[in-house]
Amino acid sequence: MRFDNVDDVLEELAGLPSFQHPTVSPDGSTIAVYYDDSGRNELHLIDTDTGESRQVTDGEVPRNARWYLKWGSNDEVFFHMDEGGDEQNDIHVVDREGNTEPVVEQAGQNALQAVSDDGRVLYFGSSRDGQMNVYRHDRDADETTKLTDYERAAGSTTLSPNGERIAFSTNEADDFENQDVYVADADGSNPRNLDIGETGAEASPVDFSPDGDHLLVSDNSEDVSRAGVYEFESGEVTWYGGESEESPVAFLDDGDRFLVHRTREAAVAPVVYDLDGESRELDLPEGVAAFAGTGRTQIDDDRLLVTHTTPSTRSDLLAYDLTDDTTETLLAADYGPFDPNDFADAAFFTFESDGVPETRQAAVEHDPYDTLEIEGLLYDSGERPSPLIVNPHGGPRAADYRNFDLYTQFLVSRGYSVLQVNYRGSTGRGREFVRELYDDWGGAEQGDVAVGTEHVLAEHDYLDSDRVVVFGGSYGGYSAYWQTVQYPDLYDAGIAWIGLTDLERMFETTMPHFRTELMEKNLGTPADNPDLYRERSPVEHAGNLACPLLLVHGVNDSRVPVEQARLYCDRLDELGYEEGEANDYEYVELGEEGHASSDIDQKIRLFRILDDFLDRRVGTTVEAAGD
Repeated sequence: MRFDNVDDVLEELAGLPSFQHPTVSPDGSTIAVYYDDSGRNELHLIDTDTGESRQVTDGEVPRNARWYLKWGSNDEVFFHMDEGGDEQNDIHVVDREGNTEPVVEQAGQNALQAVSDDGRVLYFGSSRDGQMNVYRHDRDADETTKLTDYERAAGSTTLSPNGERIAFSTNEADDFENQDVYVADADGSNPRNLDIGETGAEASPVDFSPDGDHLLVSDNSEDVSRAGVYEFESGEVTWYGGESEESPVAFLDDGDRFLVHRTREAAVAPVVYDLDGESRELDLPEGVAAFAGTGRTQIDDDRLLVTHTTPSTRSDLLAYDLTDDTTETLLAADYGPFDPNDFADAAFFTFESDGVPETRQAAVEHDPYDTLEIEGLLYDSGERPSPLIVNPHGGPRAADYRNFDLYTQFLVSRGYSVLQVNYRGSTGRGREFVRELYDDWGGAEQGDVAVGTEHVLAEHDYLDSDRVVVFGGSYGGYSAYWQTVQYPDLYDAGIAWIGLTDLERMFETTMPHFRTELMEKNLGTPADNPDLYRERSPVEHAGNLACPLLLVHGVNDSRVPVEQARLYCDRLDELGYEEGEANDYEYVELGEEGHASSDIDQKIRLFRILDDFLDRRVGTTVEAAGD
């Protein structure tokens, strides 16, 4: 496939229609989904019998489809509305005819978690008063009530079928890593800890059984995440799985089965469990397959809503029939002028790392850590020789999986091979693997990324060791900053997108639940660990920068405030570095954008920024992607 110029490639790739957050109506007749085939994110309704789709909104929903949808009754869908991607959401509702109205409007981030069957009562998390706590909104009375008031974030709220009880998670234990499951009356009274799992582990409620007698929960007391069914009468939990990481999703309507996602080797598979412990993995090609939606995923007795993607195939929305393991495509991936064969597959591999690469450690000298097996994905651009882009994931409690990633495929189309490393601290490998990152940001996990880079350069002679770039967003942006100051001899350019540079200022300015559940949980407080916060902040070592650096940040970012990038630029200026296309660093602020965006126009803007920087600073011989 040939394109006349780079802009054609940019616009065609970024403009490929994508769907987000599909979820089934209570009666199973309709799927609500965000879809941007018009060029802008809009709400669509899909008939589950005919597959017919209808666009309902015309600009009333957010441009950026980061936040999910929830059905109320069969006639209404709730969505989150923010201002320019700042994630300080209010909660709005839209009916089947596209009429919208605000339901909850208050300060802070408001995240809808449960809705009564008639759609008149909402339960949501809110940071209105500081920390994230559970609130209740009665639409008929137009009254919002705060139900919990914990110092630690409370959330994951689910509502019993009769509407009389809620379950939620929070932590009142002295162990900061702990998380417990609580059940309370629907008005927040009489909360009690169900004492699920051991102290120091993390337990969460997921779904009440249809009869309300059981609660589906998750827990990682035995290292890997597992699903459990708590019986209210006996107070006992029956646990399932225990070999692979499994995350529970929901009960099925019969109450005798429930759904989980099973993770292994950077792939995700949907699984149906019987209460007697028998499990059945759905028959889908290896990649990332998931039960769809943050609410109902069941269409009827035997059909489930599933999404499926691989590294080289975009997401399809499927109805999976449990009776015969067949699928019906409800919303097929649109490839525009492309073909799936145009996209690169990912090669999964593992390597051993002690967290200390051979390359020089310029900022902090680390002794070897425990040697662990680290997983990675490598995308071969086919360019010979090929520059390499090292792309650490965000989170940090996240991972790269075998799914289609538009940013990766864009970079590959421009001739860059891409490496992704699931460093220690990533999800999918159990609780102990996650805890490797605690009290050590900028330590062994960054060493794993560098060791992985050295590994692929040694293993694949088509990779050009003189054209290695590190590019990441969010915590991956922190990684990009850190890699360029800790291992300056390894990289020839860096791109830090919405990344952290000053950990103490991040602690002071991020949202309260990010402060406690990310920063304090991982690193303690700046008062407790001042040396750690200072030592592992890239801004403290900015003088080690030895390659061209591009900084990109959205001005409306509430997770990682834009101040983080500005502070780094100020520090570079103080050290004598010069800004400009032919100088030491470049800085771009993205207006009307927060912590990344799914909006097509905003993706095109970012792709152009990245492509221009890479072409000038690194370059490939590729003139038109897809030749």
